[in-house]
Amino acid sequence: MTRYSLEDEPSNLDEMPLMMSEEGFENDESDYQTLPRARVNQRRRGLGWFLLGGWKTLCGSCCDCLAHVCRRKKELKARTVWLGCPEKCEEKYPKNTIKNQKYNIFTFVPGVLYQQFKFFLNLYFLVVACSQFVPSLKIGYLYTYWAPLGFVLAVTMVREAVDEVRRYQRDKEMNSQLYSKLTVRGKVQVKSSDIQVGDLIIVEKNQRIPADMIFLRTSEKNGACFIRTDQLDGETDWKLKVAVGCTQRLPAVGDLFSISAYVYAQKPQLDIHSFEGNFTREDTDPQIHESLSIENTLWASTVVASGTVIGVVIYTGKETRSVLNTSYAKNKVGLLDLELNRLTKALFLAQVVLSVVMVALQGFVGPWFRNLFRFVVLFSYIIPISLRVNLDMGKSAYGWMIMKDENIPGTVVRTSTIPEELGRLVYLLTDKTGTLTQNEMVFKRLHLGTVSYGTDTMDEIQSLIVQSYAQVPPQPSSGGTSGSTPSRKTQTSGPKVRKSVSSRIHEAVKAIALCHNVTPVYESHANVNGETESAEADQDFSDDNRTYQASSPDEVELVRWTESVGLTLVNRDLTSLQLKTPSGQILSFYILQIFPFTSESKRMGIIVREESTGDITFYMKGADVAMASIVQYNDWLEEECGNMAREGLRTLVVAKKSLSEEQYQDFENRYNQAKLSIHDRALKVAAVVESLEREMELLCLTGVEDQLQADVRPTLELLRNAGIKIWMLTGDKLETATCIAKSSHLVSRNQDIHVFRPVSNRGEAHLELNAFRRKHDCALVISGDSLEVCLRYYEHEFVELACQCPAVVCCRCSPTQKAQIVTLLQQHTANRTCAIGDGGNDVSMIQAADCGIGIEGKEGKQASLAADFSITQFKHIGRLLMVHGRNSYKRSAALGQFVMHRGMIISTMQAVFSSIFYFASVPLYQGFLMVGYATIYTMFPVFSLVLDQDVKPEMALLYPELYKDLTKGRSLSFKTFLIWVLISVYQGGILMYGALVLFESEFVHVVAISFTALILTELLMVALTVRTWHWLMVVAEFFSLGCYLASLAFLNEYFGIGRVSFGAFLDLSFITTWPFLWKVSAITLVSCLPLYIIKYLKRKFSPPSYSKLSS
Repeated sequence: MTRYSLEDEPSNLDEMPLMMSEEGFENDESDYQTLPRARVNQRRRGLGWFLLGGWKTLCGSCCDCLAHVCRRKKELKARTVWLGCPEKCEEKYPKNTIKNQKYNIFTFVPGVLYQQFKFFLNLYFLVVACSQFVPSLKIGYLYTYWAPLGFVLAVTMVREAVDEVRRYQRDKEMNSQLYSKLTVRGKVQVKSSDIQVGDLIIVEKNQRIPADMIFLRTSEKNGACFIRTDQLDGETDWKLKVAVGCTQRLPAVGDLFSISAYVYAQKPQLDIHSFEGNFTREDTDPQIHESLSIENTLWASTVVASGTVIGVVIYTGKETRSVLNTSYAKNKVGLLDLELNRLTKALFLAQVVLSVVMVALQGFVGPWFRNLFRFVVLFSYIIPISLRVNLDMGKSAYGWMIMKDENIPGTVVRTSTIPEELGRLVYLLTDKTGTLTQNEMVFKRLHLGTVSYGTDTMDEIQSLIVQSYAQVPPQPSSGGTSGSTPSRKTQTSGPKVRKSVSSRIHEAVKAIALCHNVTPVYESHANVNGETESAEADQDFSDDNRTYQASSPDEVELVRWTESVGLTLVNRDLTSLQLKTPSGQILSFYILQIFPFTSESKRMGIIVREESTGDITFYMKGADVAMASIVQYNDWLEEECGNMAREGLRTLVVAKKSLSEEQYQDFENRYNQAKLSIHDRALKVAAVVESLEREMELLCLTGVEDQLQADVRPTLELLRNAGIKIWMLTGDKLETATCIAKSSHLVSRNQDIHVFRPVSNRGEAHLELNAFRRKHDCALVISGDSLEVCLRYYEHEFVELACQCPAVVCCRCSPTQKAQIVTLLQQHTANRTCAIGDGGNDVSMIQAADCGIGIEGKEGKQASLAADFSITQFKHIGRLLMVHGRNSYKRSAALGQFVMHRGMIISTMQAVFSSIFYFASVPLYQGFLMVGYATIYTMFPVFSLVLDQDVKPEMALLYPELYKDLTKGRSLSFKTFLIWVLISVYQGGILMYGALVLFESEFVHVVAISFTALILTELLMVALTVRTWHWLMVVAEFFSLGCYLASLAFLNEYFGIGRVSFGAFLDLSFITTWPFLWKVSAITLVSCLPLYIIKYLKRKFSPPSYSKLSS
């Protein structure tokens, strides 16, 4: 027995969502693994081990141990919650607070510093700056090292602090919202953060639900209410929730305390679309048991849309569905920053090697260790601190340019650190509803097998409906009269006698008007309607203030359409429906059963009894794949569905079946039995319903169009040509997703679509993957469940195959799955990913991607607030990537390398100087000159490179293929970097040697001459690098030159050599002499002219791809 139960454990893990398996089970597994490992470690430990890095391991394990103790994850458990008695809970449950902050008071400074000094570049500056406190290592002034470092840190701290305060205020606002709590003594007000498991909470209309609750009762007569879930799953439509029958029937609210009842709830989990639990009332003689499902729940972060609701809290804080489904924002670091970080490491190695060479040439005499360190500090300009300052300022400039671009109004840059990422994207993961589509449905087509009606022929339907209701007042023209006969009669006579078109239209429209989950809502006369529940009171049902609510926009559109042709849905509650005919007569129907739509069944059904005739009819509508086997044999359905899908319409098949009283009673008994079973409830219920779904009469096929956002097709075309692979991740149904993929040209016309069959275990996944491997160049459509199975067993193989597809569509994805797909792509392909979405359900995906773009849409602002970039329309993404992404990346690459070049030149000069003067570790230029060199003399021209562009925006959008080059990362690579190193070494050598050779007689003037030539060289090099001139660049060049000349005149005491200026202060008379001018010009020319010539030749013989276009 024990062995059996052990084997059962892992299978439970497999069924868990993937996120949980990492977090929830970390502790159990680690215990098993540490036992053998610990023994091995004990043998190995010794002094050698400690020196070789054992100390790192020790520190690491101590930190891990501490972190483990502090953040021990509680195991999530199923629970029994007594109504209104929080004190009866056996467990301690988490506080009901919302917390989005990254740091608290104590961790803020260490946290920000860690994020900064995680980069080698910053850490290096810190070490060099600290070394200046040691007298024997001091070179120059402290401010030359500490000022730039302090500046960078201060800016970062302020930026983080502002963000953090904003987050804190948002959280505080949410946590301090007041709610009414029911107690024995009546209502009391409580803060959202003080709500506990077991509390009875009252939530008013338009109030946010503070924690996960079971819905006990409502002010609405029908015992149901609507909630808006757009912040939870991204769907804009309202969801109908039903109160627990036992508590809804109690006469008054206070009676909730007079009964003894409890709710049994399963343990908290990720899936927002499922829930299993039971409600038990103990104090009655046979105990009352009711089964609870997803329709009895009110999840946190949803909003009550109608009535007032009372619920009992079952999950709080971290255990609510909405928190379990949010991933935490990570600090995003651009690829360019990582590449520069790698280059700085290479530079650091070069610097150390150079210092060692210098000390070796000295012959390791005297305190050589100290000299070595002095050389390292002397050459510290090889890695310029201005690199970070310049790049950060550059990033802010790009952000400003993006926000100021008139072609993409309303764009906001929320993360200013990664604009270059926009130029390096390979994968774009997009949401469907609200991002590619507007989520607005339009009824386009009704097909009856022999005749098809489009938008232009709807008036014919209208006149037919008017006629048919005028002829037969109350009775429908179905198969026959009331009683138990019709079912038998229609079934026998159905296929033989062809009905007239008019009666078939009548049937079809009536079926569409009855078979749905739509509720009409009246705005202004709501209270009147509530009190006078008379169906005939026609003035209440006036058309002007009626709106429809349903859980899917397709259904609302179908009901709106039946209204437009004359059959109007005027009232609905849990047990009945009223329709109004064109002549104003009201038809009433009792709802006997309703079978809601699920992603597995892909269909919904309803059984109604007509009040006037007593006929019982079972109506059903659903996807063609599900309905094809249910309806009677016909020859047109499959073909017509295909035709409509090709037009990009969402199709629904509508069918009906008449039931006799006995047939229905028999069904009802079996159905109720199945509903109460504890084991395999879903399977048993489905089996009973399926016994009805046989040989149904096919009525019609409807086609509804989901309109695309403006310019989606050209934008997707543009992105595809740019070499970006587009994946669509949607929570929607497979059929709809495929449909939109075709109509938006995500999948091009001539491409095949491979629909990945549903798989549930390893064997099926294996077969399906093999089938998919044989297909070439076809788009892949896969559902979330199958994806999970594939990733569990064949992660690597699946990702490899999927990455070869031109387009991938994942449907029925949960928010966590979306984020998981993003991380998969990042790990397996090492390419940059971008996620774009517009609803609360896209937040995790946006935060996981290297670059997250949010659209301010109908689904609220949650996605656009969490994103790095927020845009107003999908079509703007084209310009954002092609133009701004390209410019940001190209400019930053040029800027970064130029700043490095600036540092390397001066270090080369220092090296030449030291080697000539007996390897003395003496600085060539004084502190002020060094600071001036990096700032006022060359900063503006170098920084003006952020205005450079290689291709005009129009060109970049016209030839998106140019974008492909960027993803290869050729603008900043070890190759380009080496070229810059060679240039720097050449120029630095020429400048220093030239100065020494030409000025032998006036040796004292070496500093002035070499520095002047250096500044001129830098300004000329900027001019050489620029591709498109901007007036500000010219201004910057002349301004810098002016500044330098002015400082020559006034700051002459700095232009001597070493600490002592050998008593020879620089005289103005010397600077104005001809020899000075021609010698400086000669040196500058020799250092720059060859480069201009090489550039010209390169442009002529192997021009880059963009220059071919612009010429």
